[in-house]
Amino acid sequence: MTVRHTRRAFLSAATMMAAALAATACGSPQDTATGGGDSAAPVKVGLVYSQSGALASYGKQYIEGFKAGLDFATKGTGKVGDRKIELTEVDDAGDPAKAVSAAKDLIGKGTKIIAGSTASGVALQVAPIAAQNKVLFISGPAATDAVTGANKYTFRSGRQSYQDVVTAKSFIGNPAGKKVVVFAQDGAFGDANEAAVKAVIGGAGATVSSVRAPASATEFTPFASQIKAAKPDLLFVAWAGTTAPAMWQTLDQQGVLSSTTVVTGLDIRASWPTFGAAGAKISFLSHYFDGASDTEASKALKAKVDTIDLFHPDGFAAAQMVVRTVQEGGDDVDKMVKALEDWSFDGVKGKMTIRAADHALLQPMFQATLTGSGTAFTATAQKSLTGDETAPPAVAMKG
Repeated sequence: MTVRHTRRAFLSAATMMAAALAATACGSPQDTATGGGDSAAPVKVGLVYSQSGALASYGKQYIEGFKAGLDFATKGTGKVGDRKIELTEVDDAGDPAKAVSAAKDLIGKGTKIIAGSTASGVALQVAPIAAQNKVLFISGPAATDAVTGANKYTFRSGRQSYQDVVTAKSFIGNPAGKKVVVFAQDGAFGDANEAAVKAVIGGAGATVSSVRAPASATEFTPFASQIKAAKPDLLFVAWAGTTAPAMWQTLDQQGVLSSTTVVTGLDIRASWPTFGAAGAKISFLSHYFDGASDTEASKALKAKVDTIDLFHPDGFAAAQMVVRTVQEGGDDVDKMVKALEDWSFDGVKGKMTIRAADHALLQPMFQATLTGSGTAFTATAQKSLTGDETAPPAVAMKG
């Protein structure tokens, strides 16, 4: 499974007044827990995410991370001041229509904070609902770039696709004059990945071409031959589905993996055996894996979940953001928004900063290697890129 969410167009620039910087200085969400507002009534938080469906495993990691993050940010009380954080969990099964219905129902019951969105399609449908109803929306693992800058009420607690591709670019240094080949399946997923690489790496001076295979392909030798003939400096592989083991085995047998730098995304741990013996010859871009960082937040998360996986940090960060909004904003959603803008905090991955201009979440990304065999694989961080190094271009807020 590879770079599953590199799916949307990239964004352009805007700035924010210095006053916002002063109002939302750096801090940790457990520094204070006094709570805003005049009421001791519970703070209703709706978590709409995939408990079932294709991304249920992502959703499971998200909610485990959220609960660990809430415990960390509230020092085990589950409260901000005297106010309990009251969670309502709803399964959207990855269906945007179900997610929109759930969000509207929660808002109708007085919920002012919605979080979740495992799938990109869900996030893009819930974001406008947040703006229309003036409630806070914190998107989760959904990686589409289009969430950034969607509207003033929408934030994200995970990475976005641009950050994945910038991390891939880091494997070849200065891309100017380099040859890059994208190997992907035909269809929307392949189209999005090819477009992303052309925009990010091609935009930095590389020549980008592609080798595309039918989604139904089971014989990959002809495609491996095309790749070798192109003699790329970097091969970017974007692949999803049950044919991945055969594909990787063929690239290895045909000498592709030993002839160039091959980069792909490191998905959840359950997918690691997909790479087989080829895994040791691949360079991985990574959002997160167990051991990628050694922060206080990562230690707190590991104490709760034992083995940290790809999307645990997204849930953890969402909980930190929720606590921050209640501390600073109480029940006033506009104050919640201001509390998050230009706020820096120490998350599982390291330093996280919410850019005020478009609500991009600037964060570390990782280069990784994979070792092991059978079902026992270990990922090791080779390099950590800072939030500034992987920052996407800013856009003016759409709403």
